[in-house]
Amino acid sequence: MKRARPNNLGLCVEKFFREYLPTLRGMSLQTIRSYRDALVLFLRFVSGHSGRRLEDLDLDAVTAEHVTQFLMFLEAERHNSIATRNARLAALHTFARFLVTESPEHLAQVQRVLGLPFKRGARNAPIDYLESAEAETLLGQINRSTETGRRDYALFALMLNTGARVQEVLDLKLSDVRTEPPYQVRLRGKGGKVRICPIWASTAGRLQDLAQQTSGGATTDALLFTNRRGGKLTRFGVRYLLNKYVAASSVTASTLQGKRIHPHSLRHTTAIYLLKAGVDFATISQWLGHATLNTTMKYARADLDLKRQALAQVFPEALSPPAGSGTRVDDGLIGWLRRL
Repeated sequence: MKRARPNNLGLCVEKFFREYLPTLRGMSLQTIRSYRDALVLFLRFVSGHSGRRLEDLDLDAVTAEHVTQFLMFLEAERHNSIATRNARLAALHTFARFLVTESPEHLAQVQRVLGLPFKRGARNAPIDYLESAEAETLLGQINRSTETGRRDYALFALMLNTGARVQEVLDLKLSDVRTEPPYQVRLRGKGGKVRICPIWASTAGRLQDLAQQTSGGATTDALLFTNRRGGKLTRFGVRYLLNKYVAASSVTASTLQGKRIHPHSLRHTTAIYLLKAGVDFATISQWLGHATLNTTMKYARADLDLKRQALAQVFPEALSPPAGSGTRVDDGLIGWLRRL
């Protein structure tokens, strides 16, 4: 049976991912995969709701009505967050802008897609991170007498040490790690940006042991963190491991029971620790690979201890009684404020 030739939508999708995103836009592999997932979800949704086969969909499927219904489906049925919903819309916006140049006859239709707004969500949502005792308890749950345990310990210790995104850690190669002074790792972040992050001597020792354990006679291009089959450890695998150790830690650290800890929480933890240590925002921003200082500033709003310190610095003189008044500062409302 002769295979049908791809229609205009198929040709545009292929060019979008083969040429436009990687070459003209210079987007990273992770961003391209995110856009791919968004477009696959959208086309499957349109296929299911229109009764048309995926291979029969054409450019007339990319309409504002379909995109609006798709966004409602993400929130209502897939229970996606507003941030995820907006990320999917951003991918469709990019695809729509590409279609304007490839198929100008659909300009009016595509412009209505571009006119769909992003949804505003709850701002300054609480950030879940690990207190120092919780982090120690978590690491203490890992059995380092096994090869898998040593890998897991090195993985989470490195994430807490560097505040790296989980994918940045999983992409590390043996050549990216320096286990001699000055101890450091080379991380590849969003947009292909590369940064050097210092690590503790103890972390360097664990990474050196892990490299000897997993690499064997491999070249320096070999991955540092692998699964039991020698393949690349995935983000979902890291989430599974973290959930396992958090569940075990919750037995002794009851404060973990009310927290929603995920791999990115370790990044939040590092940022809070740096902030408490007095590291300035510009350095923290560079350390974590943030695009702007605004992203880093959210941690100043997250930590209750820092708020208590700020209150203690601001209120003592303002709340002190007039000279000779004889009023007890620790009484009533003022005393309560001082003890916050």
